[in-house]
Amino acid sequence: MAPRPESPVVGKPRKAALAAWIGSALEYYDFFIYGTAAALVFGKIFFPASSPAAGTLLALSTFGVGYVSRPLGAILLGHLGDRFGRKRVLVLTLLLMGLCTVGVGCLPSYHSVGVTAPVLLVALRLLQGLSAGGEQASANSMSLEHAPEHRRAYYTSFTLSGTQAGQIIATAVFLPVAALPPADLLSWGWRIPFWCSAVMVLVGYLIRRTLEETPVFEQEVVESGKVARLPLVVLFRDHWADVLRVVMAALIASVSTIFTVYALSYAVNTVGLARTPMLWVGVLANVAAIVSIPLWAKLADRVGRKPLFIAGSLGCAVLIFPYLGAIAAGSYPWIFVVGIVLFGVVYTATNAVWPAFYGEMFTARVRLSGTAIGTQIGFAISGFLPTIAAAVAGSGKGAWLGVSIFTAGLCLVTVIAVATGRETFRVPTAALGCTSTVDVHREVGARA
Repeated sequence: MAPRPESPVVGKPRKAALAAWIGSALEYYDFFIYGTAAALVFGKIFFPASSPAAGTLLALSTFGVGYVSRPLGAILLGHLGDRFGRKRVLVLTLLLMGLCTVGVGCLPSYHSVGVTAPVLLVALRLLQGLSAGGEQASANSMSLEHAPEHRRAYYTSFTLSGTQAGQIIATAVFLPVAALPPADLLSWGWRIPFWCSAVMVLVGYLIRRTLEETPVFEQEVVESGKVARLPLVVLFRDHWADVLRVVMAALIASVSTIFTVYALSYAVNTVGLARTPMLWVGVLANVAAIVSIPLWAKLADRVGRKPLFIAGSLGCAVLIFPYLGAIAAGSYPWIFVVGIVLFGVVYTATNAVWPAFYGEMFTARVRLSGTAIGTQIGFAISGFLPTIAAAVAGSGKGAWLGVSIFTAGLCLVTVIAVATGRETFRVPTAALGCTSTVDVHREVGARA
């Protein structure tokens, strides 16, 4: 019988979770103010020569462009994190995202410099995506490797709580800005949310630079001499099936992009609903998510990752229909009720679970690379879904049904991916990523 692997020395889970939370809040504040601006104003600022519908489509395309560079960021930053540690990547992603966001707020309009304006916009968006490609995987790896074995889902869930907080802050900052007169909004108002990120960058940097490297990485990788010179080679040699599984499961992010970008654009630009109530739906749904994520995560530490992920995916597949249907009907009460339940309660069951579930598929020497590459390829596909949905379903009020069917189908893909994976909530941290008794002996023996 194989010996039970030793548990690694537990690090500082609370400080790691706080660093992950604050960094993710900043990263996704930056990322989602871009999405909100793309849905509401970028078509007029950077693509005014196009028709309103075409301008909106082009603006949403620039949102999707940020997802193109995410896989590249995952490869680059995953390599750095698995070779040199998680902390360095966490600081790098924070600074890169912040500088790019402030830069977007300083860009001239199309009327000022012509086509140079959208070119610069796309360039900064690509750099934002590069940063996001390594942010969550680094934060997840840091939190998981500092956490006690029986609370890994709880502590890693703070990364996604930070993501929801970033969306709340981004939407809340845009509420007064969106209420400005159109002339002020298009001239200077839209820039304010982008400039505000400078303060958040400073706070996040001061916290992350004081965080210690994880004891798991130091003991199982550095001290045992198991640092991979080329983590990608080890990853695709030993864990290619799990990378593919994470890619498919990560398509659940399509619910987020449809909810936060497509639905907002559809409601305001197609149905003609007011901007402010639709922004409030996002705020309240994310407030509910901040409460529900740690609760789902605690449950996942008791009953497992797979049941909650599958239930959340199936729930999203069902609820996307009444949510978009309520928008098409212009029913504000149903928009709020269904939107909060969909995004603030049901979708968060998957968000609470995946930071631990994905990271637990890989050994420490390739954990950051495996999580980053798998998620970012899936997120890259999801990032273009608002554009694909708008192009395929059309621009009429009846487009909501086709988009709902499309989104529900993607949710079912994630169910299949998760159902075929291993349950990991009771696997000791030292044995994570091991697929056989031989692997367990190898991991434990390397530390002896």
